[in-house]
Amino acid sequence: MNVEKATEACLRFLHAGSIAPEATAEDDFGFLPLAMDIDGDVAVIMLMATGADVPEDHLTVEEWTFHRRHGGDWIPLGSYGGLALPAALTRRPAAELGGRHLRRDCYGRSVRNGDRLLPWGAKYVSEARLTVAAETARLRVGKRTLDVPEHGQAVVVWGARRGPVIEALNADGAVLDKLDLS
Repeated sequence: MNVEKATEACLRFLHAGSIAPEATAEDDFGFLPLAMDIDGDVAVIMLMATGADVPEDHLTVEEWTFHRRHGGDWIPLGSYGGLALPAALTRRPAAELGGRHLRRDCYGRSVRNGDRLLPWGAKYVSEARLTVAAETARLRVGKRTLDVPEHGQAVVVWGARRGPVIEALNADGAVLDKLDLS
C-alpha cells in the first residue's frame, strides 16, 4: 500500500468526518476504506488494499491511527495490518461467531507523544478491529454510536488507559452483547 496516498486519503476522510460515500468504490488510491472511528482527538481508519498486485485468495487490511494536534492538524501515528481471507468481509450470524455478536480480531497501540524528552509518561492511542454479527445494526462505545458497515468489520479507537465497553445494538436499540476491551 502506498503510504503517501493512504495518508492523503485518510486525512481527507478525517477532515470530512466520515468515509465519503463516493470512496466506497475503488478510486485511484489502490485501496478501499472499510471503517472509521473518531474519539475526540484520536482516530482510526481501516483500509483494504486492491489492485493487480494483491493476491486473489487473501486481502491486505491495514488500520491507520491518527492524533489531532492543538492546531487541528491530524498527525499519523502509525499503521499495522495483515492478510485476511475474502470470507472475512461476509456478514455472519451470531451463531457462526460462537453465539456472540462481537468478536475482537486484533488490536494495536501507538504512542501519541513520541517527541517527549523523558522515557516515562508515554500516552497511547489504542484501537481494535471487530467482527460484528449480522443481527447487530450499531455499536455503542461510551457515549458515541457507530453504524456497522455492511461487511461486518468495524474499528474502535480510544485514548484512555482503560479500553471501553462496546455494546452491540439491534435495529431497535436493544443491547445484544457486550465486549470489554480493557
